[in-house]
Formats: sequence, C-alpha cells, structure tokens
Amino acid sequence: MGRRLVPLTLDNLQDLPRRCRSCVFWELDPVTGGAAVKAGTPELEKEAWISAVLLDWGSCGRVVYVDEVPVGFVMYAPPAYVPRAASFPTSPVSPDAVQLITGWIMPGYQGQGLGRVMVQTVAKDLLRRGFKAIEAFGEARWERPACLLPAEHLLSVGFKTVRPHPSHPRLRLELRTTLSWKEDVELALDRLLGGARARKEPALRPL
Repeated sequence: MGRRLVPLTLDNLQDLPRRCRSCVFWELDPVTGGAAVKAGTPELEKEAWISAVLLDWGSCGRVVYVDEVPVGFVMYAPPAYVPRAASFPTSPVSPDAVQLITGWIMPGYQGQGLGRVMVQTVAKDLLRRGFKAIEAFGEARWERPACLLPAEHLLSVGFKTVRPHPSHPRLRLELRTTLSWKEDVELALDRLLGGARARKEPALRPL
C-alpha cells in the first residue's frame, strides 16, 4: 500500500471528516465558538483559523493517505493560537511547547502504528523549527472519538503527565528524548510510507 503524510492546507482541508471540518472546539473560545455554530459558520471559521496559522506560523497539521485515500489527520499549534486551551483546569500549556490539538484515524486503519508515526512526524517538524516539547490535554475517560486525544494513547507514544487531573491531564513529550527514536522513526516511515528512500536524512535532529 502507498502511504504518505502531507501538510494540512486549505487545499486538502476537505479530506478531513465533515464533523472535523466544521468543528471549532479548539480554534475559538467557548463563547465565540458557540456563536459561530448558532450562525451556521463553523466551517468558514475553521478555514479562517487554518489560513491565519499558516500565514503567521506555518504548517499546523498533517493528513495521512493510504492509496490516496485520506485515513487520518493530526493538528498542532502554539498555545497562543488555541483559545480553548485556556478553559482547561490543567492549563496553561508551557511557553516552550507546541500544543498537539487533536487527531483521528479511520476505523479499519487503527492499530497499525499510524498514530505513533503521526506523533513522530510532528516531533520531527517541530525539532526542525526549534521547539523543545509537545504538550496535549488528554481525555482520561475517553470512550469514543472526540476533540481530545485519549490520555492512554498519548502515554503509549512517549508523553508523560506533567499536571494530573481525573478527566483532563496535561501531558508532555520532550523533543530531545525523541532523538532516541531515530532508528524507530526511519524504519516506521519506510514501512508505512512506501519502502526504502533513495537518500535518507536524519529523522530527528538535536536542537
């Protein structure tokens, strides 16, 4: 199978699930988000948010394709671009970290290592951009796909709890520690994204 991860842009935003394209849970504060939903404009607000982050900061997500079919995505941005984060009891995200906002993998493609590869791809991108860590608000009582990632999954891919909470712990992945992932990342990317590459570069680099 041909598998690839590409940056999220306005051109491939339509490849996200419809419910995610119209979700502004993270992108707007609760009051503004509620008003957008009431006005029927959440998809426009989502597009405006992605456009602004792309222009101001750069890439803020990845979309996963298997045989050209979109099967998952992940989004991330500095906390200043994520208004909803301030409403969590375990906020704020540390100033040296980028927030892993949300992600999703289509049923039928779960359990194949794609979730770990998405996190590793985000880590690789942020290391190159000079950041020190990724943080996320986990869902400790996760039951079904929603706006928060399951805390158990985050722990399984290397995150550590930095502020515990019975429902929404804040977790952190130190990017320096991901240097030990180098071989794991290269092997995983080769296996998941189509085999050997003609010229390999280090999957993760020190700051």
